[in-house]
Amino acid sequence: MTETTHSRNFYRLETYLQSQTGRAIGDFKMIEDGDTVLVCLSGGKDSYTMLSVLMALQKRAPIDFKLIAMNLDQKQPGFPEDVLPRYLDNIGVQYVIVEADTYSIVKEKVPEGKTTCSLCSRLRRGVIYRTAKELGANKIALGHHRDDIVQTFFLNMFFGGKMKAMPPKLATDDGQHIVIRPLAYCSEKDIAAYARAMEFPIIPCNLCGSQENLQRKKVKEMLLEWERQNPGRIDNIFSALKNVVPSHLADTELFDFNGLATGLAKVDEASLFADSTFSQQPLVFAGGSAENRMEFVRFERPGGRGAQAEGAAVAAAAAAASAAE
Repeated sequence: MTETTHSRNFYRLETYLQSQTGRAIGDFKMIEDGDTVLVCLSGGKDSYTMLSVLMALQKRAPIDFKLIAMNLDQKQPGFPEDVLPRYLDNIGVQYVIVEADTYSIVKEKVPEGKTTCSLCSRLRRGVIYRTAKELGANKIALGHHRDDIVQTFFLNMFFGGKMKAMPPKLATDDGQHIVIRPLAYCSEKDIAAYARAMEFPIIPCNLCGSQENLQRKKVKEMLLEWERQNPGRIDNIFSALKNVVPSHLADTELFDFNGLATGLAKVDEASLFADSTFSQQPLVFAGGSAENRMEFVRFERPGGRGAQAEGAAVAAAAAAASAAE
């Protein structure tokens, strides 16, 4: 698609995606001066968008970093080997095509009808890490977006019994590389719209793309239905992943519940009662009017019904407390 055919809405979308990606990079310190970033390109809309946005940010970033695009040719039957090299040559980015026959290994090891994603991802991961080492890349960029992160959170909760998602940034097990997800703040809807406008040469994954029994697809459908019923829900769920309150969960490794005692700094009690949009008027203990009854009375703050009304309420509460004694 030529630049002259882009609409004003497209440029707004492009600017927004670049802004969200830049914010994620800054929040998690994903890319630093002198980094070499291996950008994993699958041929799907997400990785195409990630590469496009990173190249745009690279041009105006106040730091110097290098991008190397990488595609893993897994030797799937019918894979169009010429598509990505031609595209990458046209945009002028340094790239490498890595050939590794993971397809035959997956088909050999995984029974027909079973999901292949787990083994396939492990094999891909090993090849990617080795490639990054050979090329001297210290960062590895993956194209997972906000919706992928939220879906993974529910997958782990529903089927793994863990509150765990995809982190925007993590270290590999051997500590030699940092994996980053620059699109962590970007929605799949926006990425899909951008990819359509850019007319990226999308290559479908024939190995796993047709497996309708994937739990991830079911979780994705659930979230999309929630979003249709309550727009903004996925945004709220992702925001929750960034605003964790350990004292209000139940992980004894994360919070010292055994160490809680009176006299310590209190936790946010208001959230226990969903008191987030307003504050109750102060209550004053009025004493016990009977053996098994206690009473609190309300008084107004200054500016409510006036200082006189507040004073009367306080006086009444004090009088009631005195009478109870």
